[in-house]
Amino acid sequence: MKPKEEIKKIALNTIEDEIEELSHLKASINDDFVAVVELIIKSTGRVIITGIGKSANIAAKIVATLNSTGTPAIFMHAADAIHGDLGIIQKEDIVICLSKSGNTPEVKVLVPIIKMMNNTIIGIVGNEDSFLTKNADYILKTSVSKEACPNNLAPTSSTTAQLVMGDALAVCLLECRGFTTEDFAKLHPGGILGKNLYLRVEDLMKNNLLPVVNESDDINAIIIEMTSKRLGATAVINNDNKLTGIITDGDLRRMLQKKTDINLLRASDIFSRNPQTTHKDMLAANALAVMKSKNITQLIVTENEHVIGFIHLHDILKEGII
Repeated sequence: MKPKEEIKKIALNTIEDEIEELSHLKASINDDFVAVVELIIKSTGRVIITGIGKSANIAAKIVATLNSTGTPAIFMHAADAIHGDLGIIQKEDIVICLSKSGNTPEVKVLVPIIKMMNNTIIGIVGNEDSFLTKNADYILKTSVSKEACPNNLAPTSSTTAQLVMGDALAVCLLECRGFTTEDFAKLHPGGILGKNLYLRVEDLMKNNLLPVVNESDDINAIIIEMTSKRLGATAVINNDNKLTGIITDGDLRRMLQKKTDINLLRASDIFSRNPQTTHKDMLAANALAVMKSKNITQLIVTENEHVIGFIHLHDILKEGII
């Protein structure tokens, strides 16, 4: 086992080596790159991405990124393609082939067949003097001078370059399409990212009972309302049913400590005026930000000064939004 400091040094050298190789990738952002972006934007088909070995792993990740940002894409393993999966490719589809060498047996079999099918081929390739480079319609170069592997064998810098090229392509496509946070939320409804972008106060407040008392209600009515609705607070309204304040369990506790005769207490004696409110269309993530900034645990939801709901800190945290 190597000493701790040497392990750290190896890790840092690996990162530095890959950063150095990535800096050379900037030269590949040329007219061919722009043409590829324009081609995909105008296409009525899908993007089929293929590769073999570690390039296949990177291809699958690029497919996931494209799909999640509005560009329909399908992964096709190069080995499977030449054993029946070529049926995935439709007439209008564009094929992107990832390969460091550009000379693997699978690529040499696959590329001519795709060309016979009249589909456009884009090569993301490291070897500028390769079969793929010479036969693809467009080339996005991901050449590296060396791998981060000390033996210059394990795909490290080369696969990182492929990955970054894929990200550059995906980000250009989403910006050219005008892909918005709302579009992103539609494609990620089940995850925390999606919830941050689409989950609204209205979606959560319906899970809560609505505690409300009138300004003239006595202490018994207040305690019953607060304890039965289990939110640790109640809204206070006037005779016009409009919000005038809030009573929290803290307000109630402080008032009980001050008064010896509590039987004469009314909501108007206890409530805090101008409570923090929100509207039903506010994003839950934004409501959470308000609670954090105000150091409170609930917001009253209002509409035209009327109380329509409550949202509690725990409602939001239960959804995984933090």
